[in-house]
Amino acid sequence: MNARSPQGLPARLLRALLTYPRRSPLTFCYVGLLVLGHVWVENRLSPDRADVLRDYISTNLDNLHDHPVTALFGSALLYDGTLTDFASTGFGGTLITLGLGICCCLAWAERRFGSLRAAAVLLGGHLGATLITAVVILTALRHGWYPESVRQASDYGISYGAQTSLAFATVALPRWARLPWAAFVVAWPLSGDSEWPGPLPDFTTVGHLLSAALGFALAGTAAALASRRRRAEAALAMAEAAEAHP
Repeated sequence: MNARSPQGLPARLLRALLTYPRRSPLTFCYVGLLVLGHVWVENRLSPDRADVLRDYISTNLDNLHDHPVTALFGSALLYDGTLTDFASTGFGGTLITLGLGICCCLAWAERRFGSLRAAAVLLGGHLGATLITAVVILTALRHGWYPESVRQASDYGISYGAQTSLAFATVALPRWARLPWAAFVVAWPLSGDSEWPGPLPDFTTVGHLLSAALGFALAGTAAALASRRRRAEAALAMAEAAEAHP
């Protein structure tokens, strides 16, 4: 049976699942850590202690001023969403961020570019978008576009890093699919029912758009480097052929 035929699809999916931990060990461990952390907070901690933890790792302005390292890295270790309420609209966000963004796109980046570069994509999106968003919030507060309560807002989770991974995966697609995929990556954060408090959307939407921009920039850089490497290899092959057949 041809492995690429429709009948061979289940076998290919099973093989991909069985080899996932070996081919994408960083992503596999990260997803496991996220699931364990989510179960621990939701089912093992009391509601009060869980709220205290979420407040402490939120990357709001007050926490970034008081304990920036703990907030920045702690927020990336706790998933903000539902893993079990399949009928809710929030589960759609789980499918996009945890499913597509981390389990698929980050895993592809790890297989294609290695664990260190994949981690750089994830952390670059999470840290970069969070810090730039903080600057946007400070600017908006000075102009009265955001309420002062945004300084203590709850904001944690993996979505910025996942959004960067989604955008970065553009480089893996054929040319005809890149524009529709990019449109999806940009559009889904804007599809919620949150209201704009002023001339800017809410700060989480700003963060998602910024993280997408970072992912597209990284994808463009990766594509340019790959093209340069192919040209160099082609030039070297031509030079070797010329030496072999003067």
